[in-house]
Parts: sequence; C-alpha cells; structure tokens
Amino acid sequence: MLNFYQQLAKTLKKDAVVLATVTSTKGSTPREVGAKMFITADGKTFGTIGGGAGEAKVYQQALQVLQTGKKQFVEIDLSGAPQRETQGVCGGTMQVLLELWSGSESLNLVNQIINTLTSGRLATIIMPFNTGEKPYLLLQTEVIASLHSTALIEPLLPPPTLLIIGAGHIAISLAQITKIAGFQVIVQDDRSDFATKERFPEASLVLAEPITSIQEILNINTNLYVALVTRGYLEDLAVLRLLCKYKVQYIGMVGSSKRVSTVYKILQNEGCTPEFLHQIYAPIGLDIGALTPEEIAVSICAELIKVRRGGTGTSLSGKI
Repeated sequence: MLNFYQQLAKTLKKDAVVLATVTSTKGSTPREVGAKMFITADGKTFGTIGGGAGEAKVYQQALQVLQTGKKQFVEIDLSGAPQRETQGVCGGTMQVLLELWSGSESLNLVNQIINTLTSGRLATIIMPFNTGEKPYLLLQTEVIASLHSTALIEPLLPPPTLLIIGAGHIAISLAQITKIAGFQVIVQDDRSDFATKERFPEASLVLAEPITSIQEILNINTNLYVALVTRGYLEDLAVLRLLCKYKVQYIGMVGSSKRVSTVYKILQNEGCTPEFLHQIYAPIGLDIGALTPEEIAVSICAELIKVRRGGTGTSLSGKI
C-alpha cells in the first residue's frame, strides 16, 4: 500500500490520474474491497483490481473520466451469466469507483497518507460516493456508522514489518521478495561487512549492531514478523531469548531438524514456556522442496503471506 501511494504522489506531481477503487464485491472475485489501481493521462497504469476483461473495462471508462472529471461506478460482471456481457467467469461481481485525482489538493492528501503510513499511526480514508464530495483523511479509526452507505470507509494501516535476523545469502533474496510482497524490511547482523545498505537496498533500516539493538523495534512495533536466517544456533538462541518477552505476529527459524531441536531443548531447560516454542515456525518456510537461497526465500515469503492473510497452505488447484 505504501509503495502504491508513493507512486501515486510521484505521478500527481506531473499529471492527473483516475483512481480506481474496488468498493464492493459479491461472490468469487480476483481482488478485495479497497484494491486499487490508477490510470494516467497517457494511458499508463499502476496497481491492479484483478486484471483481465474487467480491468480492461475499467481502463476504458477511466479514460472518459480523465476527460469529464466526473466520478462514476463501473460494475464488473464475473458471473459468466449468458445474458450479461462476458467479463469473466470467476463467479462474482465487483463494483469499482473511478475518481479523478489532480492538482495540489490531491497531492497533499496523498502525502498525508504516506506520512501516516510511515509514522505508524492509524487513520481512516473516507471516499464519498456523492459526485460533489472529495476524499479526505481522518486521523482516527472510529467512524460514524451511517457513513458506510454513502462512502467507502478504509482503515489506513501501516505495512507489516519483517525483521530479518542474519544478513547472509538467504537474507538478500528474502529482503527483495518480501519488499515486493508489501513488507517493510529491517535487517540485523552484528557483522558490519554483511549488514550494509549496499547489500540490502530494499531495507528501510540495516543494523550492523549486536542483537540487543532490536529491542527498540520490539518495543514500538505491533505488527512485526521475524525471520531468523542466522549463521548458527547460538545466534538463534540470543534472538529467541529476547523474543520470548514480546508478542509478535510470526517467528520463523531456519535450520535442520537437529539444529531446531537443539535450540528448543536449551530454551526449555532455561524455563522458556511451551506456548512460546509452539508459535515458532521451524524449519522456516512452506515445504516446496526449496534448495537454493532464492528458493528458500520464496518458501519463507509464502509462509509469511499465509500467516498474514490466514491462508491454509494447500494447493489452489484443490479449490477448482
């Protein structure tokens, strides 16, 4: 989400755009309420509301909005019903709001959104459906219920943070792919020649410091995921001794079954609770047969998405 608004701000400095936002769905659809894309005056797009013929219809309507400046709704029919214009066969329908964003007023709003996301504050975007009303930001999350029938009420939440402990080969690929997946990335390793911004350009913060340096991150971040891809079990132990005092969304630890078992036994002897040990994903990542650092990074990212989105980890082909 943060990257989307950063790209939107960059574009608005040069030209107007049409922002397309999914406002309601029914049945099976490729994207969720709140999914966005924008279309520029020269026909370029960023983001997606699902692709295919439905997105193509939105694109064509957006070009009209660029000319008229009037917001409008587009219904995407994915039901495959024979009496309807065929736009897809996912099984459901989507309603998409198209709205012209241009000038300093829109740019100021986007910059407010970016500042809110990067600061970690909670806020709500209100996108009125009425023609004469413009979107605005509320710096609180409680909204009057009656607004739901006349506007899209969208909570603005900071991106999840992935704290990568260890700056070796797996960490490099993991930082790259999780950044694409929407995580804010922080890397820690006490080896200054490994933990560098040059090796991790995607990271918002690189800590070439002892493990105790992560305590401030643990204290202030409430949406934290932690991946241990360290060089040895002693480093794992040092991290887990810290983590057992905090509540995080995910803890994953790389290593063989023997390494994992060794770490667990030591922590148990030190009085670590079974509840804490049970929440650790170890060995880390979904079992996709990964061997190379790049493949392992993909398996870890898949597991992070599974935890974040509440997935099952089963093959999608089984749902057809």
